[in-house]
Amino acid sequence: MKRTIVTLTTGLAAAALVAACGSSSNTPTPTSSSSAPVSTPTATAPPAATPTPTAASNAADVAGSWSGQYSGPFNGTFTLTWNQTGSTVNGTIHLSSPPDTLPINGTLSGNSIQFGAVGVVAYNGTVSGNSMSGSYVDQANGQTGSWSATKS
Repeated sequence: MKRTIVTLTTGLAAAALVAACGSSSNTPTPTSSSSAPVSTPTATAPPAATPTPTAASNAADVAGSWSGQYSGPFNGTFTLTWNQTGSTVNGTIHLSSPPDTLPINGTLSGNSIQFGAVGVVAYNGTVSGNSMSGSYVDQANGQTGSWSATKS
């Protein structure tokens, strides 16, 4: 019987040793210190993005009245009256030959302009200060010509 008791005691001692090793730690427990504040990293916002200019802010200013002339399959003079909102233009064109007044719509991209009377004539050109010029296409027959105008 002694032998059984000794074995039992040795088994209990080993179990106690294993349990004690599992609960101990060599790492010291941190303590709070009032001598120096703890710095916490903070996120910083990225710098504000610079807005990209839009076509509207880069569009030439054509609002108002313009007088011009055209040549090609038709020759004559015209008067344009423009309303402008950013890069969008609309108004009327009064042609001398053949005599007609038509509504026109168009767009500006920087100094480039495209406008026309729907189904009648398409104009393309360049604006430079108080003058503009370019070419046109008569959509009924495909004939082309040139035009120029100055701000009145």
